[in-house]
Parts: sequence; C-alpha cells; structure tokens
Amino acid sequence: MEIAITGTGSYLPSVITKNEDFLDHNFLERDGTSIAYGNATIIEKFTAITGIVERRYAKEEHKTSDLGFLAAQKAIEDANIDKEAIDYIIFAHNFGDLSKGKTQGDTLPSLATRVKHLLQIKNTSCVAYDMIFGCPGWVEGVIQAKAFIASGMAQTCLVIGGETLSRIIDPNDRDSMIYADGAGATIVQKTKGEGKILSHASQTHANGEAYHLFFDKSYHPDSSPDTRYIKMYGRKVYEFACTHVPQAMKACLDKSEVEIDRIKKIFIHQANEKMDEAIIKRFYRLYKKTPPQDVMPMMIQETGNSSVATIPTLYDKVKRGELYGHSIEKGDIVIFASVGAGMNINAIVYQV
Repeated sequence: MEIAITGTGSYLPSVITKNEDFLDHNFLERDGTSIAYGNATIIEKFTAITGIVERRYAKEEHKTSDLGFLAAQKAIEDANIDKEAIDYIIFAHNFGDLSKGKTQGDTLPSLATRVKHLLQIKNTSCVAYDMIFGCPGWVEGVIQAKAFIASGMAQTCLVIGGETLSRIIDPNDRDSMIYADGAGATIVQKTKGEGKILSHASQTHANGEAYHLFFDKSYHPDSSPDTRYIKMYGRKVYEFACTHVPQAMKACLDKSEVEIDRIKKIFIHQANEKMDEAIIKRFYRLYKKTPPQDVMPMMIQETGNSSVATIPTLYDKVKRGELYGHSIEKGDIVIFASVGAGMNINAIVYQV
C-alpha cells in the first residue's frame, strides 16, 4: 500500500487585475517619501523581475474559505470518493477569512471547519484544522496527511491551500502588485499502485530570518498605525530562497534515491519568476547539471502570487492538461518545493 494524491481541484477567481491598473497608485518608500521615478517605470521593473502581468482577485462575496470549498468540491469529485469518508481536513492559509473593507482576519471557527460545514459532511470523526506555515503550508499539509495515514490514524485526507491576499495589501507599497487570490485542494489516500510520496523534507529558519515577511502599518504617513498589512524585505527573501531552497530540495531528492535526470517537473511556489528560475538553476548545479527547458511550469504571469494556493493550483492545471506545453503521466517523478514566512522551506518528491 502506498500514500498518494488521488484527486485535485482548484479555483481561480474571475476578477482580473492587470499591471496597468496600478498606474494611479501612490507608491511610497518605506519611510513614506515619494519614489524617485514614476509608476510606469515601477511597473516595468516589477514585470521584468516577477514576470507578473496580471493577477486574480476574489469576488467581493467570496472569502478564503469559500475559495477553498470550491476547490475541495472539485478534488473530491476528481478522486471519486464519498466525502463522508474523509478523516482529516487540513486548510493551509495565513490570514483567515478576510472581508473586503474590514481590518481583521477571521479564524473563528477555523477555515477547515467552515469548509466541512459548506461540504455538509456529517461525519463527526472528520477532524478539521488549519495550518499556518507561510507559503509552504499546502506542502506541509500533505506531509502531515501522509503521517496520519502512515500511522493508521487516517485513510483519507483533504488538504487545501487558499488565500485572499488582495485584502491584506498596502496600496502604497509597490510589493502589493505581487499578491493574488486563489485556492487549490488535494485528496491524499492510502492506495494500491496509484502514485506515491517517495520522500519529504521541511525546515524552519528563525535565527535572524524569522521576520523577512511580517505584518506592519502602511507606508503612507497619514495611515492608521493600528491597521496592518503584509510586508516583506524582498531582497532578503530572494537571497534566502536562492541560498537555502536548492539545498533543501537536494536533501529531499537524495533521501528518495531518485536520480535527478528522472525528474519530469518541479512544481515550485509561484513567488517570483526570476527567483524561481534562479532556485532551479542552483538546484541542478548541485548535481553539475543544467535544468531541462520545460522542467518548471509557471502560471505566475497570469495569476500572481496566491501564497499557499500556488502549488496545488499549478499541479491541478498541469494534471488536467490545462497549462500549455506541460503534462504529466502516470509514473512520472515530480518535486513540490516551497519557501515562505517563518522562514519555512519544504519539499516532496512524488511519483505520479
């Protein structure tokens, strides 16, 4: 018996916000002063580095738990299972349910409980809880699901990654253009020859790196100091990721005893196109190899960075043949890898 992903689903919101929609924003430096050049130049530089040209925002009536529910429905259908057979619902996010125009995240009850309610699961032994692990939360949720199943505590788990970052961004911060909304979901089960998790690895770097991503006030000097937004030291995040993620991926691959030439795809957190490209190049360089041209699927150009949702959404799209130029087949070896707030890193080597 193996432990595998037997169903996938995703939900990308329909509201599209393009880069030119930020031309009228009043972007400021951290100290509240004006940036030396105009928004057209800011956007041009942003596009060159991140690759993002548009992103998806949730409809006003949808919260993170709603997006997770919509993705979960598709994953359950794809796995062809009875929802009452789910033993655990693990919902990875960072800010809870955010209502447009309000300043507090809502995690009472947990988002996993809200999804269970929306799915109308009556089985009280189906345990629902949330995972707060930064952008790598979905990957960590899959690792925990595997542990539950391997220990005999569960047979079927629903793992969701969702976020509505558009409601927690500072409109005066140019980094606000990075963030987006979405949700992805997977069913993880004990199976007979239907794929398997070969190895996994997780790390938390908190000795000087813990606050590379953090919560803080707006850059606008007249804003309320009590209203907080997602913030990051972009250069530090970039350098941290490029230094540590390739090493963590190598540790995970070595543990699996799979040769690097067998890797069909690497599903890496869609954070920044240039950063992800650098991570993959450095990873292959550790084996004195050059990455194959099509090894790294990317959707960030059209979807932005939806945090924990990026990997399960990307995997679902490739699995369904909905991302041009990319496909996976039964028996292929892939890697899931992520990095984010904490600073947390994790990876899974998986046979489809």
